[in-house]
Amino acid sequence: MTDPVTDTDILGYVDDQLDTSRRIDVEAYLAARPAEAARVMADLRLHHELRMALSVPSRAVRSSTTEAAQRLQRGLLRRRISSVLQRAAAVIMLVGAGWIAHEAIGPFGVSQSIASVQPPAYVEEAVRAHGTSLLRASMASQPKVSDYDPAEILSATAILMPTLPKDWSVRDVQIYPSRFGPSVELAIHSDSIGDASLFAVRPGIFDVVKPTQTDVGGTASSYFQIGDVAYTLVGRDNPRELGVSAKKLADSLY
Repeated sequence: MTDPVTDTDILGYVDDQLDTSRRIDVEAYLAARPAEAARVMADLRLHHELRMALSVPSRAVRSSTTEAAQRLQRGLLRRRISSVLQRAAAVIMLVGAGWIAHEAIGPFGVSQSIASVQPPAYVEEAVRAHGTSLLRASMASQPKVSDYDPAEILSATAILMPTLPKDWSVRDVQIYPSRFGPSVELAIHSDSIGDASLFAVRPGIFDVVKPTQTDVGGTASSYFQIGDVAYTLVGRDNPRELGVSAKKLADSLY
């Protein structure tokens, strides 16, 4: 019997990640469901349009390219969130069983300091990039680049940047190397969070992470991830406002 076709299989079909046998299974599944097949074909069209647009080296990125990228990301994100939530439900059940066992057996096991969740590795990269931006800002010989073009960044790095609040001013824009590949570093300023940095990178894994506050080496930051791109807001002037601002940035991507 053929394994049931899941949302993960459909995502793999759109991303061209399935072998021939499994692609045939998905196509047979879609052939019996015209409405679902129409949605998948729309995702495939956007996927191919975006790939074709990004393969042409040009500084003049059309607005339609950005719109196609946003529509594709939202469409695939809805499917992937469903898959992530299904896995999360299984994890919650296991965690619940663990707490029941903990209450029944007693407080023996891993200490709180060991069990505490560490921030993702890209947060450390963001804090390091923030320090580099502060160093650049203090040097008169280092030119600042304040021309912020999200469409050009998307074309060059495949990183979709969130919509910045109107009261934010961009002081510098840089593409930095990281262990995950090219990253985007925006040095920004606002009355609410002062001098801060917005760091974006593709960490190589798909995930959905709500804005989470953390501290790395005495530097406050709030990180979140939507799909294939992770973001970290770093600042020292007003740590409490970082979480509020990070949530606004995350909401702008939906």
